[in-house]
Amino acid sequence: MDPLRKIVKGCLQNRKDDQYRLYARFSRKMFGICLRYSASYDEAQDILQEGFVKVFSSLPSFKWQGSLEAWIRRIFVNTAIEKYRERVYHLPAEEVMDYEGYSSSNKGPDMLNARDILALVQQLPLQYRLVFNLYALEGYSHREIAEALQIAESTSRSNLARARMLLKDKLVREMQVVVKAI
Repeated sequence: MDPLRKIVKGCLQNRKDDQYRLYARFSRKMFGICLRYSASYDEAQDILQEGFVKVFSSLPSFKWQGSLEAWIRRIFVNTAIEKYRERVYHLPAEEVMDYEGYSSSNKGPDMLNARDILALVQQLPLQYRLVFNLYALEGYSHREIAEALQIAESTSRSNLARARMLLKDKLVREMQVVVKAI
């Protein structure tokens, strides 16, 4: 029997060691997804925890018709979207437009790494960040984004355009800071 199928079978029997093995196998990748959709490390950890709770509770419905990793990934993206929906109703209006303030500790243009870019993406206003991640990183269409976020397709398109514009501006400013520091 395939080792992954063995782990899943153990999870279905509520064996803690197999649950840990499944968590250990996918937690790093899923945490990366959580970081892209969250505003902070702590929020990403919350999404990770909620996502794995959903994975374990939904595991009986997984039928091995596709990749287990893709199925788990979908759960995490949906969990992040749910977090967004919870948060958007409690979001102060001024936070929606608050995207200033990134400072860098880079020492040169070659030092802009994935963590720095992630920090820039995390500074996008919440809805822009979500649309950007769903479109650019997850491959969702604007129709799928509109359905998931309960917004118009045109809103999805404009949010993506604004997210790209803000990221471009941030990258330009970042590179100016880096060049001045050299």
